[in-house]
Amino acid sequence: MVSLSEFLIVAALLFGIGIAGILINRKNIIVVLMSIELILLAVNTNFIAFSYFLNNLAGQVFVFFILTIAAAEAAIGLAIMVVLFRKRGTLEVQELDLLKG
Repeated sequence: MVSLSEFLIVAALLFGIGIAGILINRKNIIVVLMSIELILLAVNTNFIAFSYFLNNLAGQVFVFFILTIAAAEAAIGLAIMVVLFRKRGTLEVQELDLLKG
């Protein structure tokens, strides 16, 4: 049986990789969106682990709401990226600061 600390270690590694992806690679917006998804996956792993070990289904129900928000974020983010690529011809974050209003 897998212990709670092993779940938390996996979640911490996923969270660390997500934060590192955001901090290290600030040029590519696709990598930034994937890093945000990794952070949300780490949070979901924590919810599932605590829900399982505390015999409470509230964490597992909350994961469905997070997955819904993550799917909407991915769909809207990809739609915005397609529009920006068609308009600007690039997806570099430095070039997108021209959108400030």
